[in-house]
Amino acid sequence: MTSTPKTAKVIDGTLVAKSIREGVAEKIKTFQSQYPRFQPQLVIVQAGERPDSSVYVRMKSKAAEEVGIKFTHVPLPAEATADEVVEVVKKLNGNDQVSGILVQLPLGPHVSEAGVRAVTEAISPEKDVDGFHAYNIGYLSSRAASPLFVPCTPAAVIRLLESTGVPIDGANAVVLGRSDIVGNPVSSLLRSRHATVTQCHSRTKNIEEIVKQADIVVAAIGQTEFVKGSWIKPGAVVIDVGINYVPDETKKSGQRLVGDVEYVSAAASASHITPVPGGVGPMTVALLMESVFKSAVYHWEKARDAKIKPLKLDIKAKVPSDIEIAMAQTPKAVTQLAQEIGLLPDELESYGKYKAKVELSVLDRLAHRKDGKYIVIAGITPTPLGEGKSTTTIGLAQALGAHLGRPAFACVRQPSQGPTFGIKGGAAGGGYSQVIPMDEFNLHLTGDIHAVTAANNLLAAALDARIFHEATQSDKALYSRLVPSKKGKREFAPLMFKRLKKLGIDKTNPNDLTPEEINLFARLDIDPETITWNRVLDTNDRFLRKVTLGRNPTEKGHEREAGFDIAVASECMAVLALTTGLTDMRERLGEMVVATSKRGDPITADDIGVGGALAVLMKDTVKPNLMQTLEGTPVFVHAGPFANIAHGNSSILADRVALKLAGTEEGDSSDRVGYVLTEGGFGADMGMEKFCNIKCRVSGLKPDATVIVATTRALKMHGGGPEVTPGKPLADTYTKEDLVTLKEGCKNLVRHIQNSRKFGVKVIIAINQFASDTPAELELVRQEALAGGADAAVVSNHWAEGGAGALALAQAVIATCEGESGFKFLYDLNLPIEEKINIISREIYHAAGIELSELARTQVETYTRQGYSNLPICMAKTQYSFSHDPSLKNVPEGFTIPIREVRLSAGAGFLYPILGDMQTMPGLGTRPAISRDNTGFWEVGLDPESGRVVGLF
Repeated sequence: MTSTPKTAKVIDGTLVAKSIREGVAEKIKTFQSQYPRFQPQLVIVQAGERPDSSVYVRMKSKAAEEVGIKFTHVPLPAEATADEVVEVVKKLNGNDQVSGILVQLPLGPHVSEAGVRAVTEAISPEKDVDGFHAYNIGYLSSRAASPLFVPCTPAAVIRLLESTGVPIDGANAVVLGRSDIVGNPVSSLLRSRHATVTQCHSRTKNIEEIVKQADIVVAAIGQTEFVKGSWIKPGAVVIDVGINYVPDETKKSGQRLVGDVEYVSAAASASHITPVPGGVGPMTVALLMESVFKSAVYHWEKARDAKIKPLKLDIKAKVPSDIEIAMAQTPKAVTQLAQEIGLLPDELESYGKYKAKVELSVLDRLAHRKDGKYIVIAGITPTPLGEGKSTTTIGLAQALGAHLGRPAFACVRQPSQGPTFGIKGGAAGGGYSQVIPMDEFNLHLTGDIHAVTAANNLLAAALDARIFHEATQSDKALYSRLVPSKKGKREFAPLMFKRLKKLGIDKTNPNDLTPEEINLFARLDIDPETITWNRVLDTNDRFLRKVTLGRNPTEKGHEREAGFDIAVASECMAVLALTTGLTDMRERLGEMVVATSKRGDPITADDIGVGGALAVLMKDTVKPNLMQTLEGTPVFVHAGPFANIAHGNSSILADRVALKLAGTEEGDSSDRVGYVLTEGGFGADMGMEKFCNIKCRVSGLKPDATVIVATTRALKMHGGGPEVTPGKPLADTYTKEDLVTLKEGCKNLVRHIQNSRKFGVKVIIAINQFASDTPAELELVRQEALAGGADAAVVSNHWAEGGAGALALAQAVIATCEGESGFKFLYDLNLPIEEKINIISREIYHAAGIELSELARTQVETYTRQGYSNLPICMAKTQYSFSHDPSLKNVPEGFTIPIREVRLSAGAGFLYPILGDMQTMPGLGTRPAISRDNTGFWEVGLDPESGRVVGLF
């Protein structure tokens, strides 16, 4: 630096700061033009009302408003402890709407230095726009890394230096001060720009001589006009960071602001100098705004670029048992998985290391997103061994998520312990396409089925108790017990007003009811012959299909015939699967009809007074359960309505959460869209039909496509092959090439394709490859599927290869799902009950018609009279045939479907006709056989040393 001007150029911080703020405002507008929801937000936490702190807060608020940054001030009491401030900060850390957090210091004399450090380090480094977190300070000092944020005042020093055009590289810089706020970070920044830095402090000797050698002087020592003009090397650049007040009678306040440098004398020697005020100060606030914008962009892109970190598979040529494969894989922590898919910490409720419930608040947070693509996974008419629908769902999710990098969620039902310990086995998938931990998935998970069981049986107990008490008490005694006097006062329970309104009684004082009104209110007068509510158990137990209740002498001869259903057939489970939230679930549970009164009125759970208690027992069940696949992609496991009796689909809530997490922001390109694969139980004539006609009516969601899973085994069976029986070896037809039988059986696949087309959805056939399948067989199925109207047909080997084996299927799904859904319903809800049953029977099953039993016809008439005729229909039938008869394979036609009875699920919102001899409680075989390994409960046990489950699949 050779020039020695007579008067230094003033480095106008106010002007440079204005330019920075204008630049930030323009960047925000540009970003918002593509992404309208983009909104940076700065939150300042202030304890107490110190005047100087309040001035700084107002300055930052004004600057934020000017550039388009949302500003939020969080005032706390002056006496707030460090721990209290930390709690506030932690909540702000978890708020994805907050871009930057700043705690206004000082906190007060009662907060120690350690407390202040705890507060500053509580701020997430990713939101530390002040740059004071140890993470950012540490990276600032490192040559190998860069901080996310640089402290604003040191950054301002560098920006002002750079505005002069004077080179920093190679310059001799002297920094006066060693605070963590200015001195130390400025020194680091100067070194990173290749200056030779000398840092002085209160104990430095010969400061004057050191300063005289400086090309750049940064004064941040906190002493009024400490640096004299005579110290300044001619042509040096002087940055004055000092803020000091001196008396000045000419000022209204009686004082004026000066720096650490004697300005007038220094300006005579320096080439450039910052004034005080008007130098570093305005820049600090402007750069804070820049940091907030930078943070907002960082968080915006981070949220959109969240990627699953796949788990590697150790593929064996000879595929081991399902449990061996599952146990060989170490899942990632569910907290890590949640972070990868974009969930916030407060939205997760962990149940151990590898499973968690997800709070429904995520739906509100992501309500603005456009849903991802919605695909229902169905199947052809299966054999008793199952055709790998769950396996395909998981394998496809792994292919999309772990191999193609697309957001992909599998949504499956929670398996019942009935099939788990019975014939079919669990529903975790199989081979290298499974949900893990597989034992936890199949055995209790988070207890939702147990909660459903408890709620169902509470209602059953309350129902029988009410019948008993009404039969053994007078009106007066009954009413006195229902509405007891407490401390001389009688009051209706809140729920009782619902029954009073139903009866047309508008009185609120229990003492005002007439004897006739007391009789109507207190006596449900249930007709025992009309009771439809069974007790449930989550075990296959054929001996509970019909039982006699009330055999003990204490029940005074009030016996009745009843029965047990399997727990997942409970209407409580169907309610859980179809609910849209906690409030909705409470209403649905209360509306469940359990019987008809002798007056002909429906009797509900709320009439019995138990609706609120049922909701309490099931309140946690509304939160979907998060697990993962073998390759570390997300799976929502939620609800498990019986596919024969109920609608056989996982929950609306799980699908909705997944669709939002897989969704896109306005402005996103189409290649960012994610995929939600939701499974419908059994064949497409059951799970998919009910998904479309029941689940989609309630949810309002429209599927983009259906994937129908087919196997040569099932198709050969429908083509005339021998019976397939669990536990018995397969006939040669199934293990050797047989194109003739296979082609005949493909008629079953084509009918499923044609049925699916009636709902306006695109159809993709997934040919689930078995080891014994020949290339000619697989190609035959593919060609028959395409000729039958499928949009795509792909062979998939995900069982043996995991997601890699389903890549072609995944690519077909992506290509087929382009564009909007053309979804439509099969029938109008306002049609008579019998006509809706007829439409399903003709259009889906190809029956000639239906035949209602005398009981079924009476029930239809009753439900119509009671106002339930506008509900959708949920056919309860065998899964092994398009018809009601499991022996009618392939594509039967012209048969008449016998409707044994029609039951009402008023809370779930459907009527379910029971076809033929369909049972609502399965039974156990002589030797329960689970999965391909032919195991059963005989083999299930615990390894005494590790505590691990063994023998399960």
